[in-house]
Amino acid sequence: MLNIAKMGLVLGAFCVAAALALGGTYEMTKDKIAIQRENVMKEALSGVLPEAKKIIDDTIDGKTYYKGYATEDATGEPIGYAIIAEGVGYSSTIRTLVGLTPEGIINKMNIIYQLETPGLGTKAVEIRYGEEDPWFQRQFLNLPGDSVAVDKDGGQIVSISGSTITARAIASSIKRETEWLKAQGVIKPGTK
Repeated sequence: MLNIAKMGLVLGAFCVAAALALGGTYEMTKDKIAIQRENVMKEALSGVLPEAKKIIDDTIDGKTYYKGYATEDATGEPIGYAIIAEGVGYSSTIRTLVGLTPEGIINKMNIIYQLETPGLGTKAVEIRYGEEDPWFQRQFLNLPGDSVAVDKDGGQIVSISGSTITARAIASSIKRETEWLKAQGVIKPGTK
């Protein structure tokens, strides 16, 4: 009985030491991780709003979206908007950063997080040999964000063979977020 108690105390001491080490590591690296995340987001935003000289975030009802301006001082009307669209795929929540014109047309997009099935759902980010960008994402370009849908739902986006759930999650999340921006009066269809 004494051996069991002694082993329990030793195991408890190891657990406390490991917890303290993990906590210390987290505290030492959390600022660096936050800076790295911010840099990755800035790069992704400049990828979906390439003409913007200044990108600022804005929030409505706790939801963040981004406005891109043609000038460094962010004056005048935005030249584009970006928003993160999240949709539940087959094996993960897929996060897509979508760049939209002021009229709600998709001009760029970037899947910034996915853990879909390799060889199936991951085809959403696949760049085919000889091409420069993902073939699946290219289908969304120049389409109104509030009307995108996969072909199996009567839309114009060709589904990924064997991974309709992933394709549907991406399309429906983009549609939902574009409709939200439209409902908030951010996107004004038919304006130039």
